[in-house]
Amino acid sequence: MYSTIGNITFDCADARSQALFWAAVTGWTAREQDDTPGHVEYSVEPPEGRPRLYFTTVPERKTVKNRLHLDVIPQGHDQQAELARLTALGATVVGGQPPDAGWIVCADPEGNEFCLEP
Repeated sequence: MYSTIGNITFDCADARSQALFWAAVTGWTAREQDDTPGHVEYSVEPPEGRPRLYFTTVPERKTVKNRLHLDVIPQGHDQQAELARLTALGATVVGGQPPDAGWIVCADPEGNEFCLEP
């Protein structure tokens, strides 16, 4: 017996904008799952179906560094071109990696850290 990961879930202030950001990053499809006021949920789905990125609106704000993060690998491995694209979408460079590291620590528009690989 084993389990399969269905979703990687992000609690956020604005599920819609986060889903649209990550859909633009990945090229996957954003879908509204629930539009109940105060409980908006969106998924960002890869062509294969799972695991999805799942965004749910919560009242509390992010206060500390993530314990889990995504590593993003640019298509064609052009890290600098992808960094320019991600920052144009609203990502920021956070830093904090060793000087000789190949990855770049970034944050999405709500401050969730992720790594941009070479």
